Amino acid sequence: MQRQCLALDLKDNPELIEKYEEYHRDVWPDILTSIKESGIQEMQIYRVGNRMFMIIEADDDFSFEKKAIIDAKYADNEKWEELMWKYQQALPFAKPGEKWMPMKKVFQTDF
Repeated sequence: MQRQCLALDLKDNPELIEKYEEYHRDVWPDILTSIKESGIQEMQIYRVGNRMFMIIEADDDFSFEKKAIIDAKYADNEKWEELMWKYQQALPFAKPGEKWMPMKKVFQTDF
């Protein structure tokens, strides 16, 4: 099992943030299918202000390249991503085209 942590910003607009959260209360079935098929066992998204934090728990063979191939099988994935980009914005240091960016682990307890 592996854990991936990613960050992204939303546009700093309360109405857009509420609409984004509304979509995530009823995620489209094909989106959930592609998430599961790619080897993701659990996904959580948290928000503070307009900063988003995603935690992915996935199979050992999960990769973002594999997920992209699986996502391409479902037409709704492209529509979903285009729709979500209306609410999302890249982190200030992101390169063009980068959305969710992997985070570096800087601390862990080993009790």
